[in-house]
Amino acid sequence: MEGKRKKFSLFSAILSVICVVFVAEAAAPVAAIGNSQFFWWIFLLIAFLLPYGLISSELGTTYIGDGGIYDWVTKAFGHRWGSRVSWFYWINYPLWLASLAVMCPELITTITGIEVSTFGAVIIELVFIWIIVWISFYPVSDSIWILNGAAIIKMLLALLIGGLGIYGAVTKGVANEYTVSSLLPSFDLHSLSFISVIIFNLLGFEVICTFADDMENPKKQIPQSIIAAGIVIAAIYIFSAFGISAAIPTSEISTSSGLMDSFKLLTNSTSGFFIGAMAFLFLLTLFGNMISWSLGVNNTACYAAENGDMPKFFALRSKKNGMPIGSALMNGIVASIVVVIAPILPNQDLFWAFFSLNLVMFLLSYVPVFPAFYKLRKIDPDTPRPFKVGGSDTFLKVLVVVPMVMIIISLIFTAVPLQFDAESLNEQLPITIGTIVFIIIGEAIIIIKKIKK
Repeated sequence: MEGKRKKFSLFSAILSVICVVFVAEAAAPVAAIGNSQFFWWIFLLIAFLLPYGLISSELGTTYIGDGGIYDWVTKAFGHRWGSRVSWFYWINYPLWLASLAVMCPELITTITGIEVSTFGAVIIELVFIWIIVWISFYPVSDSIWILNGAAIIKMLLALLIGGLGIYGAVTKGVANEYTVSSLLPSFDLHSLSFISVIIFNLLGFEVICTFADDMENPKKQIPQSIIAAGIVIAAIYIFSAFGISAAIPTSEISTSSGLMDSFKLLTNSTSGFFIGAMAFLFLLTLFGNMISWSLGVNNTACYAAENGDMPKFFALRSKKNGMPIGSALMNGIVASIVVVIAPILPNQDLFWAFFSLNLVMFLLSYVPVFPAFYKLRKIDPDTPRPFKVGGSDTFLKVLVVVPMVMIIISLIFTAVPLQFDAESLNEQLPITIGTIVFIIIGEAIIIIKKIKK
């Protein structure tokens, strides 16, 4: 049966990377930075995406398997760090799943025109969650049409919103004044706090490495798909961001603004066939997002559990196809608990609250990846590297340090309260407390399982 498993082509691999990495709903929150977002996009594409893509390509083709970043960090720094990375990497997913689930009732209302009660909203959210869980019980090659379709729809939505923005700017005038000073970063807390969202938008290339068993030629397809998809993603992000900022005043965009808010602002309409169609397409991309990420996250968590670095339940696999159903079920359980208790939470900007916490845990999982790349070059130089990053030792150190520093700065601005007025504390303290709680749980796993260095 294993020999008959469907394989996907380079084109499908590229679309899978786009589906995983490109986050359509995050374009509007970045636009809230203002004109300086273009500086940050260009700077982070060079300082973060380029080194991250090169490092992922080398590690992903050198150490092919289900473990992904867990495997890389464990080989470099031992099982304790491997356990931390696998925990941070996994827990971000059900939090993200919950943040997208709470968007579904509003999308359903936009599509159908039917208002949904709080109870009805929770039911819709739970249905979304468990459909994702059910699909993740099957191999990625069985879902490739979903990933390809979602990637194409994401690109279509981004190009539409960019095109609408440019059309609005041409016909009605540019909404924000473009000056040299406005394009330069202000380095204030407001602007810097959004950098983490841009970095989040650029993460996920390593997920394609966990699809290796479903590829025709992973050692060639992994670096090719990462490079090609990286170029496409960068171009689409900048185009859609320009469209939003050209047609919508920055003051009307908030961190909780999403893709649909942008469409409504650009068309001056909150309903109708076009808005309903965009909402339907956007809903489909949410399924693609979560399905693509579940396959990578579940494989990593399961692999870590099989090596004794995650709770045993995560190691549960389907007897029929070998898929990691234990971690998939835990995704559903945790995300379900979050959306059920969400209506009683005081902070009702639920998307941004859950998204911010998921973002922090996600960024934490990447901090050891960059030094792991450098250390593996030193301690494991003889392993064949089908794709090897060239350059001197000094260049490799710069390649490691710069993106790692970007992540650490992002973590500080996202998880640590730097302003102490009531509004700022109300927004950030839940994220800070949630981060501390999940870090403690991760350390408890290490202690309970007696994981040695």
